[in-house]
Order: sequence, then C-alpha cells, then structure tokens
Amino acid sequence: MSSSSANTPPLWQPDRRTVESARITRFQTWAAAHHGAPAHGGYPALHRWSVDELDTFWQAVAAWFDVRFTTPPTQVLGTRRMPGATWFPGATLNYAEHALRTAADRPAEPALLHVDETHGPAPVTWAELRRQVGSLSAALRDLGVRPGDRVSGYLPNVPQAVVALLATATVGAVWTSCAPDFGARSVLDRFQQVEPVVLFTVDGYRYGGKEHDRTDTVAELRAQLPTLRAVVHVPLLGTPAPDGALAWADLTADDTAPDFTPVPFDHPLWVLYSSGTTGLPKAIVQSQGGILLEHYKQLGLHCDLGPDDRFFWYTSTGWMMWNFLVSGLLTGTTIVLHDGSPGHPDTGAQWRIAERTGATFFGTSAAYVMACRKADVHPARDHDLSRVRCVATTGSPLPPDGFRWLHDEFADRDGGLWIASVSGGTDVCSCFAGAVPTLPVHIGELQAPGLGTDLQAWDPQGRPLLDEVGELVVTRPMPSMPLYFWNDPDGHRYHDSYFDTYPGVWRHGDWITLTPHGSVVIHGRSDSTLNRQGVRMGSADIYEAVERLPEIKESLVVGVEQADGGYWMPLFVHLAPGTALDDRLRSLVKRTIRENLSPRHVPDEIIEVPAVPHTLTGKRLEVPVKRLLQGTPLDRAVNPGSVDRVDLLHFYVELAARRP
Repeated sequence: MSSSSANTPPLWQPDRRTVESARITRFQTWAAAHHGAPAHGGYPALHRWSVDELDTFWQAVAAWFDVRFTTPPTQVLGTRRMPGATWFPGATLNYAEHALRTAADRPAEPALLHVDETHGPAPVTWAELRRQVGSLSAALRDLGVRPGDRVSGYLPNVPQAVVALLATATVGAVWTSCAPDFGARSVLDRFQQVEPVVLFTVDGYRYGGKEHDRTDTVAELRAQLPTLRAVVHVPLLGTPAPDGALAWADLTADDTAPDFTPVPFDHPLWVLYSSGTTGLPKAIVQSQGGILLEHYKQLGLHCDLGPDDRFFWYTSTGWMMWNFLVSGLLTGTTIVLHDGSPGHPDTGAQWRIAERTGATFFGTSAAYVMACRKADVHPARDHDLSRVRCVATTGSPLPPDGFRWLHDEFADRDGGLWIASVSGGTDVCSCFAGAVPTLPVHIGELQAPGLGTDLQAWDPQGRPLLDEVGELVVTRPMPSMPLYFWNDPDGHRYHDSYFDTYPGVWRHGDWITLTPHGSVVIHGRSDSTLNRQGVRMGSADIYEAVERLPEIKESLVVGVEQADGGYWMPLFVHLAPGTALDDRLRSLVKRTIRENLSPRHVPDEIIEVPAVPHTLTGKRLEVPVKRLLQGTPLDRAVNPGSVDRVDLLHFYVELAARRP
C-alpha cells in the first residue's frame, strides 16, 4: 500500500521560502551550532539525531524555547527505563507562567478568541487573561487549594475553562475536566477517582441551536463528590448561582498578578481519561514539565506556531485536543475556542469560523473532512480562507479521498495547502507522527514521526519492520508519557496498558506501516485486529474504501472468533438517507473492497444499522461490539456512560441472540 507512493509525486511540496522560514529549520541551524545537531540532511537527519541523542535534543528544546527553571535540573534524563523514566531531576518550574508570559510583550493583543452559536469572535486579551488567572488563583489559595489538590471543570470550550486550568496550574494543583454533554454517571466515573476539592461548572450549554440545562446534573455531581470544598458557578445560560455555590464573577474580579508556585518537573499538571468503554476510564496523570516541553516541541516546531498565528481546533474539554489547543498559548499564539456543534447551522460551520477568526492553523477531525466532501461543501470557494496555511486532522486516519478533496478545494491558491494528518493519543497528550512543515505530503500518509519519538513498527517477535504492517511501538521515553494512573499504586494497570507485550517498550495499540521514504501509514487499532487466514488487516483500510461510496454514511467492521473455530467478519453500514441495502449495493460494496484492498478484506455479511455507536470522543466502538457479538452481556461488554448512544448497542445484543 505504502511503497507505491515512493514513485508517486507528492500531493504537496513546501517551497524554498517555506522551508527556510520554518521554525524547525531555524531550530536545526541553531541546534547544529550549539548542541551538535546535523547541519545538513533536513528533517530525516534531525529526527535521527533527536532519538540517538535524546538527552541533548531535549536540552536543546528547553534552551530554544527559553524554559524558565526556577531551580535548574541536575541532568536531562535520570532513569531511562520505561515505565518510570525521570526527566530533568531537580528542576522546578510552572506551566502557567510559560503559558502567560506573552502578556508582558503583547498585553493588548488577543490571547483567546471565543466563538459560539450565538455570537462572533469575542477576544480576551493577554493582559485580561493574566489578570483573571491572577485573581482566580488567589481565590483558590483562599479556599485552601494547595499543590497536588485536584480541581475539576464541568465546562464547555469557553474562556472560563482556560482561566480555570491556568489558575489551577499556577497554584500547583491538578486540573481535570469533562464536557457538559457528559451525563452525571460518565462524569462521576472520572471525577470520583481523583476526588476533586473544587468544581467549576456551568448551568447549561448550547449545541445545535438549542440550550441544554444542566442544573440537575450539577446537583447530582455535588451530592456524589463528597471531597468538594467549593463549587464555582459559571452562568453560561444566565442563571444565578445555586445555594452554596460561588459566583465566577466574584472570584475573577480582582486586579491581581499571578503568583506562580514552582513545582518539580514531574509534578502532576492534569488528569486525562481514556474512553472507558469496557470499565472505569483510566485516569492518566501527566506532568507540568513533561507537557511543557512536549507541547513546545509539537506546537512550536511541528505545527510551526508563533505570535502571528491563530490556532483553531474543533474540540471539547473532554478530549485531549482541548489541552493541546490551550498549550498554543505557550508559543504566543492566539487560540480560537469554539463552543457548539461542528455542523450548526450547516456542515460548513467550521470553515465559517476559520474565516471569521482569521485562523492560520485549522484543526478538525477526519470525519468532519469526509462529511464536508459528501455534503458538497466548498470551503475555499465560499469563504476567505487565505490565512489558513495548514489543515490538520486527527481522531482517525484521514482517508486518501480526504487528502485529495482538501487538495482540490484549495488547488487555486498559491503554494497549495499543507495537509497534516496526525496521530497520537490521550496517553501522551501529543502526536507520535504527523505534521512537519518542511516535508512533502503524500496521499494517505502522515508526514513523519515526531522529533524525539523513536517510533517503530514491530512484528510479534519484536523485530522492526519497514514497508510492512506492524505494531506501533516507541522504544525510548517521551517526557509527556504518563507519570502514573491515579489509584494504581503499584503501577500494575499502567504497565499492563502499554508494556506487557514488549517489556520496556511502549506498545500503543495501533497498526502502522513505516514507508521507505520516512512517512507513516495508520491502519487502525491492533486491539480490534481483523485476522483472516492468518493475515492481519486494519479496519481503517476498509472504512476508507467503503465510505467513499455516497450510499454509505458510516461503517463498522469487526472480526469475531467463533466457538467452533470459525471466523465471522460482518460489515455494518449506516446508509445515507434514501438509500436501500439491496443486492446491487451489497455487490457494489464487496466489489469496491475487493478492488481497492483484496478478496480477504471482503466481509462475510453486510448488515444495515440505524447508526454507528461511538465513544463520547467520537471513536467507533469496535471492541465492545465484537464482545457483544460473542455473547458478552451488555453491562460487561461496555461501560454505558462512555457511549454516545447506548440504545444503538441493543441491535448487536439482539443480533447475537439470533445467530446460531
């Protein structure tokens, strides 16, 4: 699949000016002069050096971005083993101090641009952001919040969420958040694990042109979180603070400079959560220093962001991409906060926001790109997107047709469009592979592994593969890898999540191919592997082939081992309106898969479903559906609180009961 692209012209190629002006090029030149990095050979040489000389590379990143250590480190990397690597031992610093330091140079410029379904871009200046963080952090201290305490947010993607996160980090407390479209059980499955002392919450939210009241849910959260010392009410829908709650306006009214508490490099910054589809979500703890360095590298070098940029990524506070978006502040970038439906009032809504905010880096999901393609949206024709220099996608692999559609839509612009399909995970709150502004873009491929990331594809025996499908592994530590999981005192759950297959090596759970020219192809999750006649196949390849058909809105494929030793591979399809699953369409789907992939990829059955179930962050529920089809009871196959529509799962329960 991948090797053929080596002889195919790239879809996009950066011109000389783009390469020379890229921050990653300037970093390489500087690192060559000061830290022994290769002066020539471009990105491949820089990447090789970054993993071979891991300590020196991260020391260079800290120096290039002027990381301000209150106490200097004794070394870069202490213990190197995984899990348990120790970074910059002895160092102290504060993430929020770095996120707010642009306020000194550009106080009147916007740090945040807030857009929702009722109003256009509303700016929050750097000076105002710093003032609110100073006032709120002082209020948190007055409430008794101390370093290590957990502070939680039940908030949408609004400026108050950013202020609350930064105020929490300022005092050395630990932030954690859920979006208000999560139900009470889903939130409690997360927050009860970490026992927060403060809860920031809205009275409701707007989505799809409607207001959604959350007062009853908030009351239940307050009743079920006995560790809370304070609740802070954010009146998004204009209601007064309920009894016993503090008003947001009162806590953020003072003109107070932030007092940043220096904390150890490995002090917890925030807790993120896995999807939790088959049990309690994993509570993933990441460090102030590790996130600071990883996000400086990812946003400042790979995304090429700086003070003149405006950074938009459609996300919610329940997804790691929100934390990643907030870290755009580290580079002095204005970040765009969109609170609302991605498709309201129509499918082209996100492009309209990019136009209104002057976004230069536009991030979205692969699913949104494909939805725009099917809805005949024409972003560059219908909107002024002249400032957008990169469109980035994540959440799932961007299919080749998505690359082609984006390229064609922006074909008339000078220099074309940099398309960055990226892949990483909540586990590291970053990307393993993706955007590189100085490299070409090939259809269906991520440009390259990230700097400092020793990304490899391994076979089951732990042998590296090139141009073959293998397990995504990382063989050397990254600073943003989890410190630990909350309530996992012996590290057993953490170890089993990533290190039980290849001891001492991170196994992420994706199938990938590393191509001969250095790019990466993602094939889907290896924990939901399709295995026909001993041949491993990725579900993402099937989705890409099937969903280019206009009749198919979305699909889901699983491979089910049968009790008699057989193997059943059904393909579930959610049809476009007005489409029937007749013999013609079944034949078309099978022929499309056979011609684009192989006869082995053709499913045993094609079954219509009312819709495809997802996690709350939009991932298809392959493993739970497989378990249901194997006869696992619903309450054991999936955590209902982690699913967008639990009712859709009853279809698979009933199907399993009907099958012989």
